[in-house]
Amino acid sequence: MILEIRDDRQMRALTGLPHEKIEVLESAFTEVYHEEQQREYEEGLATGKRQRKPGGGRKGILPSIRDKLLFLLYYLKVYPTFDVMGVQFGMSRSKACENVHKLMPILYKTLVRLEVLPYREFSSVEEFITACQGIEKLLIDVTERLHRRPQDDDQQSEMYSGKKRNIHSKTPLSPP
Repeated sequence: MILEIRDDRQMRALTGLPHEKIEVLESAFTEVYHEEQQREYEEGLATGKRQRKPGGGRKGILPSIRDKLLFLLYYLKVYPTFDVMGVQFGMSRSKACENVHKLMPILYKTLVRLEVLPYREFSSVEEFITACQGIEKLLIDVTERLHRRPQDDDQQSEMYSGKKRNIHSKTPLSPP
């Protein structure tokens, strides 16, 4: 194992999860990981890009599924730069970046399969109300972001009302 984790306190500090939850997550992550490998293998056969049988080639720095999962959870908890991740895990920064981007979709699919991800998008108000059943208080944190105004009038009217001005603009919010 790449990370030498001594106890549950250290596991929580490095990954944000206790050992018990890591075990459950690892089991589901392993399933999804192997499914993705099989899908990539079959896709490679179909397109003729496959050079070796599964398991062939050089072994990576993260040999086990557990190492891959802990690597990704550590990245998400601590959020170091890829340079730092590379030094801590004995790989180049580009390999650290590649590993994060390869493993992140697998973790996402795992969390979807375990049904632990919160809803992010709703297609209707009814869908939102159904998802919030049983919740007494609902807090919504939003951030207003600037958008570049499209030149096309139809697109501009969808994103820009014309009522509110940019706070950095010298034009006042209300008429003089």
